[in-house]
Amino acid sequence: MQHLSGQPNIVEFKGAYEDRHSVHLVMELCGGGELFDRIIAQGHYSEKAAADLCRQIVNVVHHCHFMGVMHRDLKPENFLLSRKDEKAMLKATDFGLSVFIEEGKVFRDIVGSAYYVAPEVLRRSYGKEIDVWSAGVILYILLSGVPPFWAENEKGIFDAILKEEVDFDSQPWPSISNSAKDLVRKMLTKDPKRRITSAQVLEHPWIKGQASDKPIDSAVLSRMKQFRAMNKLKKLALKVIAQSLSEDEIKGLKAMFTNIDTDKSGTITYEELKSGLARLGSKLSEAEVKQLMEAADVDGNGTIDYIEFITATMHRHKLERDEHLFKAFQFFDKDSSGYITRDELESAMKEYGMGDEATIKEIISEVDTDNDGRINYEEFCAMMRSGTQQQNHTIYSIPGHMDDVKVIFAYIKETYLHAIRLY
Repeated sequence: MQHLSGQPNIVEFKGAYEDRHSVHLVMELCGGGELFDRIIAQGHYSEKAAADLCRQIVNVVHHCHFMGVMHRDLKPENFLLSRKDEKAMLKATDFGLSVFIEEGKVFRDIVGSAYYVAPEVLRRSYGKEIDVWSAGVILYILLSGVPPFWAENEKGIFDAILKEEVDFDSQPWPSISNSAKDLVRKMLTKDPKRRITSAQVLEHPWIKGQASDKPIDSAVLSRMKQFRAMNKLKKLALKVIAQSLSEDEIKGLKAMFTNIDTDKSGTITYEELKSGLARLGSKLSEAEVKQLMEAADVDGNGTIDYIEFITATMHRHKLERDEHLFKAFQFFDKDSSGYITRDELESAMKEYGMGDEATIKEIISEVDTDNDGRINYEEFCAMMRSGTQQQNHTIYSIPGHMDDVKVIFAYIKETYLHAIRLY
């Protein structure tokens, strides 16, 4: 990040300080929230606004590539607003998977979040062009509210990325300008040699001022809310379920956790996860191990505790049994009324440091299908088991990546649900 400093759309690295116990990284404060939060809060949303956001995102890509860096993990969650006012700058964060571009080197690590992964990443032969693809996926979401390629599981998403064409027929695309669609199409060209470059994106007429200020269909904002909010509740509910599993149901996983937690602290650090996977014979790259760590660390404290580990490694079908879903529902339904109220949801999510007011409001809005202002058991189960593009993924192991003993670790990445993240 120090190498990339000076670009206004990249969060500034202030310095690093070390004490006896930790290394402290001081970063620029970004107080304006996440990208989707800002769009949803504004209400009015247009192609012009989307073009401005896309320009700032591609400015980051262009600067990275000019400085010889490939980001490899561009997604909406990695962009924050510098301040709360309307003129705040978009700031790219999280360069944990970034690498320096080496002339002639072909990269083969499968990294990134499922929705945003370029086809050549899945083919294990890629270069810096993948960042333009990921930016194109973000632009598609900015204009439609949903990702361009989706399925009920990660394998399905990957198959769609490799084989399917971009959909410009569904709503709201018929009302989106041809110029916007032209840019999206060029950014999402499957052949990286034919894909538009970051410099060419910045020179595209739609980016340079042709985009209309006419409001985009309000349904786009609704989809965006759902895409953003659902993952947090589902992720927390899975952790609650994991806490109630019997010894028989987690057979073998407890021993695996103990083996990886070498200092017996009750938590797994990045270094312990890395060395533990290596002992199991895993051939995951350092970047992929970082992704697994990030995915399993539900509370974001930098370590994986026992319950987070069980949540990440237990097969989803076990977690979604009726008796487990009912226990999870009871955790939220504190007064046993048969409903999860806004206050109960807020209390439960804040207990895990996950709930801000906007997210809680969005979750109620999206899960509460009968619009009575609360979530009943049927609505809760439908959310947990849903297979829509915004909400559900299942385990998928990349062929040749791990043997049967290690396949559970593919599930850690999937626990992010977004992307990943989702993710």
